[in-house]
Amino acid sequence: MNHLKRFLLLVACTFFFSKSFAQENIPRDKVQIFYYGWYGNQAVDGSLQHWNHEIIPHWNNPKWNNLGHYKGGDDIGANFYPALGNYSSNDVKIIEKHMKMIKESGVGVVVISWLGKDSFTDKSVSKYLDIADRFNLKIAFHIEPFYKTITELRDQLSYLVKTYSAHHAFYKKDGKPMFYVYDSYKISPEEWSKLLSKNGEKTVRDTELDALYIGLWVEEKDAAFFETSGFDGFYTYFASEGFVYGSTTSNWDFLSRFAKDHKLIFIPCVGPGYSDTRIRPWNEANFKSRETGKYYESMFDAAIKVKPEWIGITSFNEWHEGTQIEPANPKKTSSFTYEDYGKDPWMYIKETKRLTDKFLKGK
Repeated sequence: MNHLKRFLLLVACTFFFSKSFAQENIPRDKVQIFYYGWYGNQAVDGSLQHWNHEIIPHWNNPKWNNLGHYKGGDDIGANFYPALGNYSSNDVKIIEKHMKMIKESGVGVVVISWLGKDSFTDKSVSKYLDIADRFNLKIAFHIEPFYKTITELRDQLSYLVKTYSAHHAFYKKDGKPMFYVYDSYKISPEEWSKLLSKNGEKTVRDTELDALYIGLWVEEKDAAFFETSGFDGFYTYFASEGFVYGSTTSNWDFLSRFAKDHKLIFIPCVGPGYSDTRIRPWNEANFKSRETGKYYESMFDAAIKVKPEWIGITSFNEWHEGTQIEPANPKKTSSFTYEDYGKDPWMYIKETKRLTDKFLKGK
């Protein structure tokens, strides 16, 4: 081989490997997925948790009262059936399988649902952090509305930060954790301001509890809430297009402009569909067909269009609401036929990878 051919081959190899390396090292933390660690079974936990979900009553129609709960096993509180069966969220083997799936989906941050110190969801946080770290994933926290006051929440956050924040897998942006605060509207903006404003009487600012606090935007009127509450930004969570103002993709241009105008973070959230009639039989109006992946792509494209810094995915495994991307198997019992993904139980892991690449490589 002459010198020129060798030189050209060297240039080609350098370009190929540089391109491959660059693609592998895209910062994946810009895509974050909501994850639920609240499932339990007899073998690991001594009892079923969540697979035997109650049928939720309607808020004002007694027709739906006292309908009981599911038995678990083949009869679970979900419209789809998990390929891993009635697993335990505290099972190390399950956590490893889940983290591997999430890594393969192209997501960088796992946002775990958290209901406070000593809750079921707190039992295995250390396991999640350790195993996520092995897959080069980060863990953030989705704070559920288990607290009644900002004082109680501050105490709980103090426990969370002191116990876990030193871990390498604990997600931080510019040195600050990110906390998603579900149903933030249940506490008044004036109360939140005491916690989140720099001069608030219980402020977390410039303390070890300082973080990026992301509140839930539900209705159009929430603009006033985020103008005064002190939150660093907002997310939309819900995977049902049109369910509320925040989850209606045609409103995301306004939300994006509002965020820019107020120097806030806007995190649009996308999902593959919505199907919760096993636990809410009265909620057919909010059902959203997956349309063999088209619904998911449409939501993702709407999010990409507003050029956000982050996108949230609802969800990895919220089985009760049918928003999961976790593999699901076809299943039929004598009384119910579960929905499924078609021929490929891994379809939504693969589709998430395609769509996250589309978002991240376009940045």
